[in-house]
Amino acid sequence: MRRGIVVAALALAVMIGTLLALTSPPRLLSLYDRVTGGGSGARLVAEGVTFGRNGQTLDIWAPAEASGGKLPVVIFWYGGGWANGDRTSYAFAGRALAREGFLVVIPDYRKVPQVRFPAFLDDGSEAVAWVEDRIADHGGDPARVAFMGHSAGAYQAVMLALDSERLAAAGADPGIVKAAVGLSGPYDFHPFTSDRAIDAMSHWPRPEETQPITFARADAPPLLLVTSDGDETVRARNANNLGAKLKGLGAPVEVRNYGALDHEEVVMALSVPFRSKGPVLADSVAFLRARLGQ
Repeated sequence: MRRGIVVAALALAVMIGTLLALTSPPRLLSLYDRVTGGGSGARLVAEGVTFGRNGQTLDIWAPAEASGGKLPVVIFWYGGGWANGDRTSYAFAGRALAREGFLVVIPDYRKVPQVRFPAFLDDGSEAVAWVEDRIADHGGDPARVAFMGHSAGAYQAVMLALDSERLAAAGADPGIVKAAVGLSGPYDFHPFTSDRAIDAMSHWPRPEETQPITFARADAPPLLLVTSDGDETVRARNANNLGAKLKGLGAPVEVRNYGALDHEEVVMALSVPFRSKGPVLADSVAFLRARLGQ
């Protein structure tokens, strides 16, 4: 019997090791979030919806209980250095925001090395155009839309909030965005030093066009730029520099620093098991509610 228990334990260890090897950290976090309470209060109402010209797909999360009216919408872009990530791995973010009363759209976008700047932004613009045209069919209010993202996803959210011409080129009304929240995003990072930034951006002949800070404008929608001193992946100067430029122009912007939290912990704090790391969700929700009239 003892030998059988040892064999079973070894087999279980191998199985768990294989699962860990095949599963990304965000996907594991989504699983952990679901079993520790994150699975209640939200529901996946649409999965793998096709949009855009390149077969992109998106998921939609909603509160578990219908409100009886059109819900404010948050488009959430995940991170991954423009090279990794997928919409299903960030279910924890969709559930967290949906439980707070938002309809949450998590779109996929093409990655490096399949594409490079600005293709992933064009995919993001097409997601915005789809939301404007179709979100009412899923219970969302196209007049109350905000952008949000983490890391490379924060780059997507903030860049698209600032670059109105890119949205217009995709057939979206730039006025659709009423606010944006960027979690640990790169906004002022030229000259390029990281391998991921070099791979994604360095081929572009006018590097200033890859930088969100270039598109800062006085009439920008309200922005919440979240950063942390403990982030050694995307330094706090990105949020500080963009925030300072927007303030100088008279644009509505808030910069919030979560101290010792590192790059991953900022987005982990959206999940149930790691909510105690910092009030990232509560502060983001308060900001969004104030701008979307929830």
